[in-house]
Amino acid sequence: MINRIKIGMASCGVAAGANEVKDKIAEVAPEEEIVEVGCIGHCYAEPIVEIETDEGSIFFQDVEPDEDFINRMLELEDFSRFTPNPEREKWEKKFVTELSGKIDPVSLEEYRDRGGYQGLEKALEMAPEEVVEEVKTSYLRGRGGGGFPTGMKWSFLAAKEEEDKVIICNADEGDPGAFMDRTVMESIPHQMLEGMLIGAHATGANRLFIYCRAEYPLAVRNLNTAISQIEEAGLNRIGGKDLKITVKEGAGAFVCGEETALIHSLEGKRGTPRYRPPYPTDKGYKGRPSMINNVETFTNVPLIIRLGGEEYARVGTENSTGTKLFALAGDLEYSGLVEVPMGVSIGDVIYGIGGAEEGSIKAVQIGGPSGGCIPEEYFDTPIDYDSLNELGAIMGSGGLIAISKGRCMVETARYFLDFTAKESCGKCTFCRIGTKRMLETLERVTGGEGTVEDVELLSELGPKIINGSLCGLGQTAPNPVLTTLKYFKNEYLDHVEDKHCPALECDALVEVEIDNEVCIECGQCIKNCPVDVISDDFVIDNEGCTRCNSCIEVCPVDAISRVRKGGKVNVAN
Repeated sequence: MINRIKIGMASCGVAAGANEVKDKIAEVAPEEEIVEVGCIGHCYAEPIVEIETDEGSIFFQDVEPDEDFINRMLELEDFSRFTPNPEREKWEKKFVTELSGKIDPVSLEEYRDRGGYQGLEKALEMAPEEVVEEVKTSYLRGRGGGGFPTGMKWSFLAAKEEEDKVIICNADEGDPGAFMDRTVMESIPHQMLEGMLIGAHATGANRLFIYCRAEYPLAVRNLNTAISQIEEAGLNRIGGKDLKITVKEGAGAFVCGEETALIHSLEGKRGTPRYRPPYPTDKGYKGRPSMINNVETFTNVPLIIRLGGEEYARVGTENSTGTKLFALAGDLEYSGLVEVPMGVSIGDVIYGIGGAEEGSIKAVQIGGPSGGCIPEEYFDTPIDYDSLNELGAIMGSGGLIAISKGRCMVETARYFLDFTAKESCGKCTFCRIGTKRMLETLERVTGGEGTVEDVELLSELGPKIINGSLCGLGQTAPNPVLTTLKYFKNEYLDHVEDKHCPALECDALVEVEIDNEVCIECGQCIKNCPVDVISDDFVIDNEGCTRCNSCIEVCPVDAISRVRKGGKVNVAN
């Protein structure tokens, strides 16, 4: 017997067609049986539907908004049942995201039934300083990237005697391909808000802000709904006062992930960083003492208080306790949101959880666009703050991209630097000019006009930008370049000395050719070429070719490929 039908309605599910699936299910199933839930992390299999029965739950993947498909699914047939990668279950630990995808995100009742707000209730029975000490004991480190001890930051704000103190949740999440915070806000918003309310009690803060990027409309909607429920239930009454919780939508500037730039934007000013000290806990939002943690950090707090800091610290490693959420993407089979204990190796995540073919990955980009590229030889490195720093990378907020051996590391570095250079606010010279000069140099290299001196210039500029920049954007922007230079310098030399891109990714260093012995002359390449450079006798004019790969993608017999520029191009028989 079917008890409930849960439909994954986080952004990953909606993008894959979950709305249409929900509407189709609603045509044949009772409304009271249908529940919208968040993300269970298996984004590659969306839309996902979980059917709860008396015997247990059955999951279906790639659900289609088709009447026959829906009827067969509701009859619990085996045709599209979802079985997670068993290796993922071996390495993953659902800790912070235990309720994600299991409950209605905007059901206060369901959250409380599963233990929600027990941490807040326990915290309110403790003295504020006891709560701070519990967080210190847990040794939770900030999950926004810097890894600063959370309990210590809380103690700074708690020590301030001012009456007006502010807590800010950094939900800006500007890294390309990162979606950890978005998933949490969409799937378990009450858990994050509970962490913020515990923080208010511990520090004496009387004003709470959530700075969320405007590109997250579902997260904003769920947060505002959850806040209304909190206020109606009186859960925001801390220290005898009803705390105001406000969601502020940011305009999408990457630099506003830096705490002082975020504060400026929150105040209605241009989002640019400022010198520190004074630190925000001394002088932050509108001059008031202010504390900033990110979404994942606050979401850990209810667990710490419920379990106790010592018990929480049993998960992970001595200096990196707990778990870490990662947005897993790139050249692997199973992309999505994963949660692993600190100390799990990079290889366990890429090959075990991500399902990449053993030996197929040459590097991982970890820590977002300002992170570093770590080569395959270091895949046994444990994922923790200190180990990654030793390799020249950073934990960052949690983006992790697998890069296959068919990718060009020089182009990878150029891609990430192009992003950070454009996102520079321009306030300090080293970041504004330095990243632009590095990008220009990389473009010369990938464009076939680079020299050995350009490679040396990149090595020289990077450390100067790091040392001279005002905020974390400039201080980490050269990381992709410096780590690829360190571990893949041979690829740079191939580009500047031999004018060759071994991965055949850099457009200026490749040509596109048709193998006439394989070609069946179906004409698909000619029809789909956007610049009309393929002749009727199936020869490509590489002078006019834009290297868009359209012909390669549509060729039914794989007769078209990229080749090294200057190589022999086949002609028609």
